[in-house]
Amino acid sequence: MVAGRYVLLDQIGVGGMGSVWRARDQRTGCLVAVKVLGQHSSALLARFVREQAIRVRHPHVVAPHGWAAEDDLVVLAMELVPGGSVADLLREHGPLDPGTVALLVEQLLTGLTAVHGAGLVHRDVKPANLLLEATGHEPPHLRLGDFGVAAPVADRRFTTVPGAIGTDGYMAPEQARGALPEPTQDLYAVGRVALELMTGLPPARQREVPSHPLRPLVERLLVPDPEQRLATAEAALRLLARLSVPAADPPPVPDRLGPAPRGRRTTGAGRVADVDWAGWGAVVALTGVVVGCLCVLLGWPP
Repeated sequence: MVAGRYVLLDQIGVGGMGSVWRARDQRTGCLVAVKVLGQHSSALLARFVREQAIRVRHPHVVAPHGWAAEDDLVVLAMELVPGGSVADLLREHGPLDPGTVALLVEQLLTGLTAVHGAGLVHRDVKPANLLLEATGHEPPHLRLGDFGVAAPVADRRFTTVPGAIGTDGYMAPEQARGALPEPTQDLYAVGRVALELMTGLPPARQREVPSHPLRPLVERLLVPDPEQRLATAEAALRLLARLSVPAADPPPVPDRLGPAPRGRRTTGAGRVADVDWAGWGAVVALTGVVVGCLCVLLGWPP
């Protein structure tokens, strides 16, 4: 039991921020994904505060919906998406048919429309962050996830660390040079993802855009000059709708997690109080976490 609310059932992933677990929310009875932070450096806690603040509700976005903390344990809860990621699909099936590429790109652009409409730039659009519902032999359903480096549009507070923020190969040229966050940077990444779906090749091995029904869109997304690139996700969707694309013939998307194991409710010393009614020790710990994160975000001390 974590924070008196989430029963961790099995580990389903690991990343730079820590581990990801399938868990049961004791308040709702629903299965959720819970990200458990690793070592709590100030930068990691700042990223946590940033991610837990994201509140975009959209069918093609999966954003955090709750968090909890006790002493040095900090967790972030979000919807459970059991079909793996687009990276899994590419690894197992290679290049996808044009109709499936168009379907996935359309869903990604639709999700980004909501993200950008909320005044945010994702900054890390890549196949591993494009989660899939377990739709079986039905058409795939994409969910944009991992908002750990997302930032408000053109917000200088999130570009103060040395170096570029994002993933090599998917970053727009200006993003790699440390430019302020802008939606067109996400659109460049969509172009890289689309080219990877078309060819099966990661950005390091991509060359020119091959002959393909989506070529006019991908070329407009990969323009190096952000002033000449498609300006909005809506504009990209309008161009996509004008292209002649065959019907999708997607590979199946299985449930990669399988049945949830039975959780065992801990009691006594093994049980941690919910942060909503934790004791003074938890309050002090949480206060230290929040104050430390705010100091990092605000750049204090200078």
